[in-house]
Amino acid sequence: MSGQSKSASALLAALNLGAEPQPPTSAPTPRVVTPAAAAAPRGKHIGGYFDQDLVEKVALLKVRLKVDNSELIKRAIDELYSREVARRAFGD
Repeated sequence: MSGQSKSASALLAALNLGAEPQPPTSAPTPRVVTPAAAAAPRGKHIGGYFDQDLVEKVALLKVRLKVDNSELIKRAIDELYSREVARRAFGD
């Protein structure tokens, strides 16, 4: 045998490609895959990329108000929306 065929034989032996496949010792457990949308019905994702100054403000507000990002954004939008409705009501 040449050096190359010896190494190929050694590789095949190491990989055990010549052997008959062994049946599994136990049946695999089935995985249940749940779509993300069905798992946690939530609203629509709204996000953005912000500069460091705004990121720090968000972090401070989250701690002070004890809310998560979603609640903080909701509060900010509700307040801005209320101001806009009031401004339009008074003809500004």
